[in-house]
Amino acid sequence: MPVQSLPDTPHPAPQPEDRDGFKFRSGRLALDLPATLAFRLKAEPKDLLTTPEDLVRWLVAAGLVPDPVAGTEADLLAARELREALYHLAWACIHNEPFETHDLAVVNRWAAEPLPIAQLGAKGLTWSGKGVRTSLATVAKDGVELFGGPLAPRVRNCANKGCAILFVDTSRSGRRRWCSMSACGNKAKVGAFRGRRQKDPATDGRVEK
Repeated sequence: MPVQSLPDTPHPAPQPEDRDGFKFRSGRLALDLPATLAFRLKAEPKDLLTTPEDLVRWLVAAGLVPDPVAGTEADLLAARELREALYHLAWACIHNEPFETHDLAVVNRWAAEPLPIAQLGAKGLTWSGKGVRTSLATVAKDGVELFGGPLAPRVRNCANKGCAILFVDTSRSGRRRWCSMSACGNKAKVGAFRGRRQKDPATDGRVEK
């Protein structure tokens, strides 16, 4: 009797790196949340989480909640505190420094919160308890697993000057430099090409391969 082949498992389409005004280039939630403080390394950073509605938009863009949920000012302050604690822990990983007690306390406190619960419904997998607090708990738990796991030495800061976006280098060589090849990587490539043109005007008009 011939063996019936199983249908191919559908793979979700890759999500764009920039969604609803937020950047998702790190590959991990625990590093995507710190990216909501844009231009962090510059004189005037821009906080993308200024209202509870901004936080909810980020949760939706991150895929943590399917639809907008209710958020409060207390949720916003908690998310900002968690964001900074995660950034400091990531920075410690990058520079091989010890974790600060306060940052550990913040992340561990949120990681101990209840997570969304998987349920089997009539139409398949569903989740109950999805909200702001359970979403922040999910982000914190991701941070615990990342900074306390084998990928901690692979946490990187984008090599583009002024870019504060963090990411996990999952490349085989371990030499990834940019948060995004289509963004910072491309800027670096264009900048290097222009630098060579200035040094050697004879290269004008040549096409790089």
